[in-house]
Amino acid sequence: MSRAIIQFKDVVKAFGQQTILDHVDLTISSGKTTVIAGPSGQGKSVTMKLILGLLRPDSGQILVDGQDISRMHTKALNEIRAKFGVLFQGSALLDSLSVFANVALPLEERTRLGSEEIREKVLATLAQLGLTGHEDKYPAQLSGGMRKRVGLARALMLQPEIMLFDEPTTGLDPENSLEIYKLFLETQKKFGYTSIIVSHDIPKIFNLADQVILVNKGKFSTFASPEDIQLSELPEIQAFVQYTMGKVYLSREME
Repeated sequence: MSRAIIQFKDVVKAFGQQTILDHVDLTISSGKTTVIAGPSGQGKSVTMKLILGLLRPDSGQILVDGQDISRMHTKALNEIRAKFGVLFQGSALLDSLSVFANVALPLEERTRLGSEEIREKVLATLAQLGLTGHEDKYPAQLSGGMRKRVGLARALMLQPEIMLFDEPTTGLDPENSLEIYKLFLETQKKFGYTSIIVSHDIPKIFNLADQVILVNKGKFSTFASPEDIQLSELPEIQAFVQYTMGKVYLSREME
């Protein structure tokens, strides 16, 4: 049975008079994929920042692997953050560096590996992600889908236990989005990390999910499948389903 690797316990987060998260609970299991979805401005990005310790809750606890990060000092928090890899919305590649140099950067900055060891690890990861032959190119020479692959390669270099994906298919056409989803499935199975995906690409993103968290008006609703979402009797969930998924949706069918 998978252990709980991330937990929110009665978490509250507000900015001024606006309550973003209102006494929410959340459990994310190790080795699983959780999709966090919901209307814009409802707290998806805030949830991501709380998980990374970039924001602190006003009250409640946030546990990462059993440790409460909500009151941690910077040094201890940085040690916890070493468990995470992040693929940002725009991939966040450095335009002045080649693909190889972008992917090697975490190893150069955060390990004591020699140049030959770094080269071996980078080339091996590039090969696993279908990027062999592109190591000398620069981000501007790559398609949007290829840049996502490079960003994922870089995020995986320190072998994170937990991967966070922030709107991973923004700017991609449907065909490239589907390729990226398949890549996520393959790499998650291959590397075994816990995957948390914040996305607006509904309903396709649900194909990846072991559980779905819908964020709406400060509350979390947790579902084991998209079909369960459709069966919800909550009016706000029904409205969300009607707007984003339509009346009939089969979760496991990938075009």
